[in-house]
Amino acid sequence: MGLRERAPRYLAPLLSLLLACRASGHPLPDSSPMLLFGGQVRLRHLYTDVGQEAEAHVELASDGTVRAAARRSPNSLLELKAVKPGIVRILAVHSSRFLCMRPNGELYGAIHYDPSACNFRERLLGDGYNVYESEAHGRTLRLPPKAAPGPAGPSRFLPLPGDRLPGPEPPWPQGPELPDVGSADPLSMVGGSQGRSPSFSS
Repeated sequence: MGLRERAPRYLAPLLSLLLACRASGHPLPDSSPMLLFGGQVRLRHLYTDVGQEAEAHVELASDGTVRAAARRSPNSLLELKAVKPGIVRILAVHSSRFLCMRPNGELYGAIHYDPSACNFRERLLGDGYNVYESEAHGRTLRLPPKAAPGPAGPSRFLPLPGDRLPGPEPPWPQGPELPDVGSADPLSMVGGSQGRSPSFSS
């Protein structure tokens, strides 16, 4: 039995081993529906066009009132976080208030998160807008009637991407500056003496 006859017998297990190692080296693609939203936590401004008669953003003030703002503001930046499949809780980033609903449909901002009042079912519409419905009470999230024409107020919202607004400088000292890698002295070791011994200075 020559080398040519033995090669196919050893070649098949070797090839299958190589293919198995290559296949196991790559993770399977994630098919989670949360990837469509950019993760479990999203920063958004909930915008509505109120039947194209006026524009408004949901805003939670520091005193807990919920109102419509004509323009984006720090109080309209909301953090939407999935708490279970299809259910989100909404937190105002600036005022640190949770958007909650009473059994009669009245909205308010709470300091503490209460799942029975602050969980909303998020339903996506075909036109890109979303509808938010209280998980506990079954009522649709609507802006207060004073904020919009009509007795009920708008019930569909477009979640616009938002970023955290730059705040004031922190009161604590900042870390050291990053080294200037383009400099001849990136670590600032030479300093003002330019590498001369102190004994040579006058």
